[in-house]
This record gives sequence, structure tokens and C-alpha cells, in this order.
Amino acid sequence: ILFPDCIVSDVLRVYLVKHGKQWDGRRAHRIVGKTPYEAATAVVEDYKLPISADVLLSETSPIFSDQWCNIKAQPGANRLIKHLNGNGVPLVLASNSPKANIETKISHQQGWIESFSFIIGGDEVKSGKPSPEIYIEAAKRLKMDPSSCLVIEDSLPGVVAGKEAGMTVVAVPSLPKQSQHFTSADEVINSLLDFQPDKWGLPAFEDWVEGTLPIEPWYIGGPVIKGFGRGSKVLGIPTANLSTEDYSHLLSDHPSGVYFGWASLATQGVYKMVMSIGWNPYFNNAEKTIEPWLLHDFNEDFYGEDLHLVIVGYIRPEANFPSLETLIAKIYEDREIAEKALDLPLYSKYKEDSYLKKTV
Repeated sequence: ILFPDCIVSDVLRVYLVKHGKQWDGRRAHRIVGKTPYEAATAVVEDYKLPISADVLLSETSPIFSDQWCNIKAQPGANRLIKHLNGNGVPLVLASNSPKANIETKISHQQGWIESFSFIIGGDEVKSGKPSPEIYIEAAKRLKMDPSSCLVIEDSLPGVVAGKEAGMTVVAVPSLPKQSQHFTSADEVINSLLDFQPDKWGLPAFEDWVEGTLPIEPWYIGGPVIKGFGRGSKVLGIPTANLSTEDYSHLLSDHPSGVYFGWASLATQGVYKMVMSIGWNPYFNNAEKTIEPWLLHDFNEDFYGEDLHLVIVGYIRPEANFPSLETLIAKIYEDREIAEKALDLPLYSKYKEDSYLKKTV
């Protein structure tokens, strides 16, 4: 429910330079969901560091402590906690991290500490995940049968622990393109925005509007660049691509999927917009991209023009498709949903956002 992985990556990226090593994000799966000592041991082994795991922990712990205040909640986490809490569903936070670290991390998230009935740290059990002990302890404190508990997990050790404890497990992989490793979970979802509590006997969300989920608006802008050429050439859908170089953190903060909102071009005006963020599984992109489709027929290209976007709603997770035809049909369905939704006062008010007017 938090985004510690970005901070861990940032800290290790800087730390490893001191040892003449370069952080490799492809090895991140080796530390996700592990206890601090296990993660440190993996880093020492993977990068052949001339130090022990204990030394690595002692040298990096103060740096991490300074960074926990910058940790962000996963999109949809606040919504989910507020929803379940408001409906009287007891919540437990069980993590391999020491309890004091957990409390420090969530203290920066408004309303979280009081939302959990219990917090259980890895230092309160004999064995951390993938051992089921921490989840069995959670059920015991709740005075509930483990089979009545639902676990939401972002790591493979956590999924294994939840299933071994006899619980239902929904996986939300914290690392991209890892879903295929989570087959033991009862369901794998792209992000917490896609979680459907009623599917598991919990009170349903009631905030979806006309097939869309309102989100806290976020803003992005820059010059339009040439993309893969697929949008117009293969799909007949001209996207106005933005460079991702300056937005790596923003891209990591937002799940892949289909969003919509308003777009402004410096010389032309404000338009409705639907966009995809992600790897576009059908084309298997190597990098996460931002591909907005301005819902207007333009007479000519506008490469180099300053484009500002206000993203106000979410439609669906990124998905693969069996054929080009089904992909195109889905994209046009997304367009129809976005066009109708943007006429609603809930979303139409953002057409007047000052961020858009900066370029018009």
C-alpha cells in the first residue's frame, strides 16, 4: 500500500556508487518483500560487495530513516483504507519490516495509524514472510479464522505467506511485468484502483461514475515528440507522445492503464483527451510510455508544440489483446467513455484549470 521500492532504489543507487557498482533495477525482485536482513544479504551477494549484510544495514538505515517521510501511498490506497474503515471492516498491517519502521512510514500518511486495528512487524514473529506466521498472528489478534481473512500483497513472499496461512490473497505486484510470477494468488490486479471489494464479500465501492473513476488530478507537460508511428500508421489513432525522460518518478507513481482528461496545445486550444500509460502489451514496449490521444481532428502534425495535460479520471488497467482488431475496438470504446464523462460537471470544470491556460 506504500511505494517504498522507489526510495530503496534511490538509496541503493547512490550507496552502490561508493563501492564502484551500479544499481540494476532488474535485480529489484530479489529484495522486494524480504526482511531487511534478507534484502541486505541479497544486495551483498548480487553486487559482490566487500562488506557484510550487517554493515550494509548499519550504513544505509540512517539514510532510509531520513527518506521515509517522502514515501508515497500507492494510487488507490487512501481510497481503499477509508472505504473499508468507514464500513467497519477491521484492518491489520503485517510487514516484514520492524514495527517501529512501519509506524514511522505510515505516520506520514494522514489517518492511517488509527485505521489499523493492529500493526505487526517482522521483529514480532520468529520467521518473516514467506513463513505464514505473521498472517496467522494477525488472524489470532483479530479473533478470526484465517479462511475468513483477505490479504492484499505486493510481493511474492507475501503471497506465499498468505496462502500458506489459509487466507484468500489478492496480489498487486509492486514491480512491473511480474504478474506471471504471482499465479498462486487468488487474483492478480494491476493496481489498487482495480480492486473490487464486493468480489470478496466486502462492501462495494460506490465512487465509479459512468464507467470512470475520479482521481486526484495530476499534471504533466512538455513538447510533443515523435512516437513509434504506430498510433497513426497501424491503428489510425494519432497519439501526441511526450518524452518520458523528465517524468520517470511520475510514471512510477501512476499505474499503467487508460486515463482521461484535458489537453492544451500552446497555439491551438483545449481538447478532450484519453491516454495510455504503460508498456502496451500488444506491442511489448521496452519502456513505460505516455501516449495521449487528443480527441480532435487536426489538419497537420504538431511535433515540438508545448502540450499540457490535466489527468482527472481512470478507465481501466492496461491489457493485452488477441488481435489488432480487438485492441482498436477497445481504444475506441475508451474514447467514447472519456468523451461522455468529460461532459459531466465533475470533470468538465477542469477544462478551466490554470495549468492548461499557461500554454494557450
